[in-house]
Amino acid sequence: MNDFSAEAMGLVIREQRQAQTPSMTQEELAKRADYRKGGAVSISRIERGLISPGEHRLAAIALALQLTPEQIKQQAGDRTRSLARQRGQRPVKLRDQVAETKRRHAEITEKAAERSKMTQESGEAFNHVHDVARDEFFLRFVELAESVSGAPEPERPSEEESESTGEIPTAIRIEAMSVGIANAIRGAATGGAAGVAVGGAAAYGAFTAAALFGTASTGAAISTLYGVAATNATLALLGGGTLAAGGAGMAGGILLLTGMVAAPAAALAGAGFYVLRQRRNKKEEERLRTEVEAAEEALDQSQQGFDAMIDVLQRAAVIMEYVRVHGTHALEKWRTSLPPEPRDWESVGHEGQERYKEFLTVAACLLAVSNIPVSALLSAEPDALREMDKAIDETLRYADKTIKSIV
Repeated sequence: MNDFSAEAMGLVIREQRQAQTPSMTQEELAKRADYRKGGAVSISRIERGLISPGEHRLAAIALALQLTPEQIKQQAGDRTRSLARQRGQRPVKLRDQVAETKRRHAEITEKAAERSKMTQESGEAFNHVHDVARDEFFLRFVELAESVSGAPEPERPSEEESESTGEIPTAIRIEAMSVGIANAIRGAATGGAAGVAVGGAAAYGAFTAAALFGTASTGAAISTLYGVAATNATLALLGGGTLAAGGAGMAGGILLLTGMVAAPAAALAGAGFYVLRQRRNKKEEERLRTEVEAAEEALDQSQQGFDAMIDVLQRAAVIMEYVRVHGTHALEKWRTSLPPEPRDWESVGHEGQERYKEFLTVAACLLAVSNIPVSALLSAEPDALREMDKAIDETLRYADKTIKSIV
């Protein structure tokens, strides 16, 4: 767990930003910290304590403020303890207690509403760019690949690599997924049912299923290479339905996860009557204070998971956008270099064959990013969250680096 709260981190960043000479605006900080268009909104949300920046974001913010991430974390930790002491000092007069509790009630209500808004914004942004990348790159590549007859079966991960009982390195997992995609293409080209002819989302789902649940040369399920636990978690937690099942994928499921604010909302609902009253007796004030504290605790406990979820969605959207822009351009160049139909593997030529293999890898990276079990971050315990966050970060970094090296 972090030694600082999102509120404390936000206060420190705001104070450090304003302490610059001359004082730096939120927009200027966002630009220097390499946020994309509209980054000032993200800085505002950080400073209001709605979300904490991930490690890579914090490093960029610290550099912009001429500090180290460790210095900011230390200051945020000190401020967290200071805020805790302040809240522990309860006002003596009932009137002052009522005013303080009302203020805290309003803050929690706003924070819960903002979480829902941020989730919807990030989820919808991801869904949009994902769908475009799916239609303009993935399915277009599959259509072109199916037109090339006689493509060889790609090399599979070795048995030594496949037999591990632990998590499989990202590179091997993505290699296995590319094998699944290639075999689905080969099957479709010879009359199988997985081809583009079955229609956009359904075709994409068929290839996703092939990549995740196909078989390797040893007969072991390729899902094993992905990690059975992770795959099962994806199936169980994506409320919108997995891509393989024709659903909306990870972002679609996340949009249904209103449970992230359900606990504080339920706690506050029971206290709402007392908040509206102009006067409260001591017993009523105690009840409302208890409910507000429970809501604060519920939000605090899920803060790190929420931060991780938003960070992953935003980073995944950037990768999808890169595929949409650069992947589709590279794919079009490959299309124009192909010989007229009917075409076979030999007629494509060495360079064309290499591009075919590279596009398989890009497609596998796209699927790996699409199927990250992001929603599981919200309910993970601290130790599990750290491990999940590390594994997801590895997937995102590998996919980003690999895609950019190809297109």
